[in-house]
This record gives sequence, C-alpha cells and structure tokens, in this order.
Amino acid sequence: MDLLLIIPLFAGYIAGLLINYLADVLPITRSFSQPVCYRCDTGLGTHQYILMQPCSNGHQRRPRSWVVIIIMMIISVYAWLSPPEKIGYILGLIVATYFGLVFVIDLEHRLILHPTSIFGAILGLIVGIIKRGFVYTIYGALGGLAIMLFFYFLGVLFARIRTRRMIANGQEPDDEEALGAGDVILVTILGLMLGTVIWFSLLIGILLGGVVSLALLLWLFVSGKYNKNALMMFIPYGPYFIVSASLLIYFPSFVQLFLPK
Repeated sequence: MDLLLIIPLFAGYIAGLLINYLADVLPITRSFSQPVCYRCDTGLGTHQYILMQPCSNGHQRRPRSWVVIIIMMIISVYAWLSPPEKIGYILGLIVATYFGLVFVIDLEHRLILHPTSIFGAILGLIVGIIKRGFVYTIYGALGGLAIMLFFYFLGVLFARIRTRRMIANGQEPDDEEALGAGDVILVTILGLMLGTVIWFSLLIGILLGGVVSLALLLWLFVSGKYNKNALMMFIPYGPYFIVSASLLIYFPSFVQLFLPK
C-alpha cells in the first residue's frame, strides 16, 4: 500500500470523529459541549472519544460512530485518488464532512440545524464560485429554492389533509411534515454547489426516496407489521438529497451518462 495513503486515511478518521462529535452534541445541547455515552449519559473524555474507547461504565460506542468513521476514511481515500473536479481533495473532503454531518443529524433527529445551514451556505458559495462562477452559482440556488418551495407547500397541503383524516379517525394529530423548511434551505445550499443541474440532483433524490420507501413498505408487509397508517409514515428527505448531490460532485462522469446531451 502506498505510504502516502496514510494521509487521507488519517484525515478521513478525523473527519469521521468530527461528524460523530457534532452529531452527538449539537442536536441535544446546541453547543460544543462534552459528549456523553448514549446509553448512560456518562461524560466521555477527550482521549476516550478520539480513540473510540468505551465509557467508564464499560458501554461501547454506538455502531453509528464506527460506520461514520469507516465511510469517511473510504471517501477520503477516494477523493485523494480521484479529487473532485476543480475543488480538489481538501475542499472535497470538507464538503463530504458537511454532507455527512447533515445526513446523520437529519436521519437520527429529523433536524437540519441553523448553524449547519449557515456554514453550508458559506461553503456552497465558495464551492459554486470555484466550479462555475458567481452567476451560475446564484442561478442554482434560486432554482433549488423555487423547486423546493413548490414541494414544500404541496407537503403542507398533504399534512393538513393527513391531520384531518387522523381527527376523523379519532387519532391524535401530530406535527409531522412531508418536507420542512430545513429541506428547502438544504436544497438551496446544494443549488449553490451544483448550479443549474440542481434539478437533476433533486430528481435522483426523489427517486431514491421513493425506492427506499417502497422497499420499507414491502418489508413491513412481508414481516406482518404493515397497517393502514404505514402509508402515512414520513421519512426525512435530507439524506436522499445529500446522496444525490454527492453523486454529482464525486462521480460526475457516471451521472453525465443520464443527463440530456
């Protein structure tokens, strides 16, 4: 193995630690606080956290922590060997770290936090200007915003219909939304990075969400856990948008096969 690969492996490990730390503390405390064990709330020391050691009560780190680190090390090596076009390895790894953080937080807490959105907007503007200039960067952001606002208000209408149906069936209504304002902001940020092909990224994300949702419903049906409310389940769309944007940034030659000439 090339000894130079130690550099991206180490950088990927650090990126994975950063994602884990921020995903552990920001949704709970909204600050850079001390991380705690997810099972017993025992505080984790710096060396325990960095070395992925168990807490003082012997509880191992959650599986997500290991998965994130392994994936980020793989992404780091890939970006080292095949740097993203125009933005290069370092900025490419920063983008991947931001994507990973948004992915994990939205998947676990169904939140897209304002601090991550502010950072993402700055990062997206930098990436967009480097890749295609200021004008097309703004076009991408406005395009993503316009498309998502349409789907957002469509989701609001769907949520109202769902609430009325739940009340009519004697159920307690909840505050679930098909799409939240955070999704609108996220896609606007992705538009900064992707420019005018943001529409294609959204198409991929929506298709991915549909495929996964269908697979989940089939699993519920086969396992006997399906009920009349299964179709009313909401799955956060942020992770799908992150995956689709990642495909366009890190695998452009593959994705271009499906774009119109």
